[in-house]
Formats: sequence, structure tokens, C-alpha cells
Amino acid sequence: MKPQNIEALWTHLHWLTVLAQQGSFTAAALRLGVSKAAMSQRIAELERAAGAPLVQRTTRSVRLTEAGQRLVEDMRGPFEQIAHSFAGVRDLAGVPRGLVRVTAPVAFARQQLVPRLADFLRAQPEVRIELDLSDRLSSLAMEGFDLAIRHTAAPPDTHVAWTLCETRSVLVASRAYLRRRGTPREPQALAGHDCLHYPRAQETPTWHFEARTPQKGKAAAPRITVPVSGPLVANNSEALRDAALGGLGIALVPDFSAQSALQSGKLQEVLPQWRSVGAFGERLYAIRPYATHVPQAVTAFVAWLREALAAGFAA
Repeated sequence: MKPQNIEALWTHLHWLTVLAQQGSFTAAALRLGVSKAAMSQRIAELERAAGAPLVQRTTRSVRLTEAGQRLVEDMRGPFEQIAHSFAGVRDLAGVPRGLVRVTAPVAFARQQLVPRLADFLRAQPEVRIELDLSDRLSSLAMEGFDLAIRHTAAPPDTHVAWTLCETRSVLVASRAYLRRRGTPREPQALAGHDCLHYPRAQETPTWHFEARTPQKGKAAAPRITVPVSGPLVANNSEALRDAALGGLGIALVPDFSAQSALQSGKLQEVLPQWRSVGAFGERLYAIRPYATHVPQAVTAFVAWLREALAAGFAA
């Protein structure tokens, strides 16, 4: 193939690498901002030029052939370097700009992040945020995210992480429920209550507690484990909080989910002298993949997150 013909295929090769990342023509076209028909046409042109099939098509997804996979693996590094170099040139202007793709847990994003975003976007008018609300742990590099917000005990050591704030898990219930069923005075009493809980791997749901402040002159009390049951199990803390607001029982949720309801008095904290252990993460982190160049828009967003969330979620 003549050199000029190869140069005409640079865009085609880039689109193939995006197709490999996204796994379908529809998703790749959406990522590139083009039509699905244009996406399919470019790949077909590339296959004709290569003289070999590069993609195996199915009704729902695509898979690369051996030849296609080889091309993608060879091209991924150079295209990433081009993206970093171009971002670096744009950053020379000194103004954060461009798209920041962020993934964050559903409940946290709805209750704490989205209500604050207007302040950031007004302060940085050249920055756009694409926010993915998902409790699924995404692969940042493979799915093209610049940043993830994670609620965890420890961030992965394969990424760069900043601590945003401390968090804690709280037991909450409506005043109506506590009037009807009574207020538990110790963790063991929860076994006789309707407990609204997050599904875990163990067969028998259990909550674990430690005393917040050991009695003076005594060793720390042992951890207490309590089997729990109730009318609702949900894998979303916002749903558990709303069920508690409806008087269904006692819910164990992150403080960021309960903050507004506790402040308004719609929910009451239960067993405040006890600390829940192992239910949810202990900190919120901002996490990004390792990269030689970090766009100013990402750096500015992380700095804003750290300032906006530094106080945590105390009621």
C-alpha cells in the first residue's frame, strides 16, 4: 500500500481502537459522536484496505479477529500518546477546559455530588462533566473514565487516589417506628427489630459493632455481631433510607445518605454510642488511572471535590 493511502486510514485505525474498548458499534459511535452507519462504513473500509476481516459481528456485540486484535494492541499506545500530547498543548493556555468523564456511586452522586456541581461548572465554564451513576466497579482505562469516586476502605494501589473525606455508617429509623417498636439500647436488641439491610455474600445477614468510647479503665469491648432480618433488602442506600423514612424499620446506611433526613429530624440515629464495622467504606476517594499527563480540567475537578467534601457529612 502506498504511504499516502496508509495515512488516509489513521482515523479508521483510531475508530477501531474505540470499537475494541466499547464492545459494540452503537457504543463506539456514541463515544465518537458519529452515526452507527458511519462507524460501520469506516471499519468496512479498513478491512478492505487490510485485506482481512478485523471484526466478528453479532447482533449485540463485536469481537476482534486475531488481525484486528493485533492492530488494536499496536495502535493503543501511540493513540494514547497523541491524546496526552494534544491535551498538554491545550493546557498551555492555562485555563481548564474540555470533557471530564466521571463515574460515581448512585446514592452519593444523587444526594451529594449533583446538588454541588453547579458551583463547579459556573466557576469553570470551559469544563464539561459527563457523569456515570453506577455502583458497578468500572475499569477506568478500558471504559474511558478520567476519574472515579469510590466509597471504600482502601483504594486500589494500581491507581492514583486522593482522600475526599471520612465517612461512617449510621443506624437510622423514623420516630414513628421507634414509638411503635421501641428504641434498642444495645446492638443485640436489633435481632428483635425489622432491619433494612444491604445484601452481602454471607447467607445469614449480620451487622457488626464496636463501642465508640470504651469505658474508662477498661479494655476495648469485643466486637459484637448481630444477625438481622427485615421486610426489605436493597443494594442502594437511598432506597434503604427511604424505606426507613416510611417507617419500615431500622436501616444501616452511609452518613451521606442519611445526612439531610437526620438534619431535618425525619430520621433519628439509633445506637449512636456504637460504631458499625465493615458495612460500607470508611472514606470517599477520587481515583484516576496513572498517566504521564493529567489534563487541567481533571486536576481542577479533583481540587474542587476535595474542598467541597472536606467537612464530611455530619448531621
